[in-house]
Amino acid sequence: MRVHIATDHAGMELSAHLVRHLSGRGYEMVDHGPAAYDAADDYPAFCINAALAVVDDQLGGLDSLGIVLGGSGNGEQIAANKVRGVRAALAWNLDTARLAREHNDANVVALGGRQHSLEEATEIVEAFLAEPFSGAERHVRRISKIAVYETTGEVLP
Repeated sequence: MRVHIATDHAGMELSAHLVRHLSGRGYEMVDHGPAAYDAADDYPAFCINAALAVVDDQLGGLDSLGIVLGGSGNGEQIAANKVRGVRAALAWNLDTARLAREHNDANVVALGGRQHSLEEATEIVEAFLAEPFSGAERHVRRISKIAVYETTGEVLP
């Protein structure tokens, strides 16, 4: 599986750790930056580029997910969710990570680098990456309604 990762300055330590750890577990890691620490950097471009790459990969038939990191993960999740086709979920424990995949078919996970230890964050990311989408009809139906709104602006009942 290919995993696209992006961060801002607040998540750089966690990002570097995840790239090393997940590469060692056989994931193909693609780092969208930043390349160097800058306390004044802006996360949107990094996160949007990672999200765009996830969607491009998925449209091309590749097994691909994304990780966006920041201090809280909130802004990074918001930025990623602006990309058509992205369902980014902020995960703060194992259950939210698993449910994001199982129920929502989330394709990007957001985490706060200042909210978790390296060990806890790693467990959350691994849970997200390992959990399959259930494919349950009710979840497919709900995700389809979100996609309809995203592409047409129409709100379905």
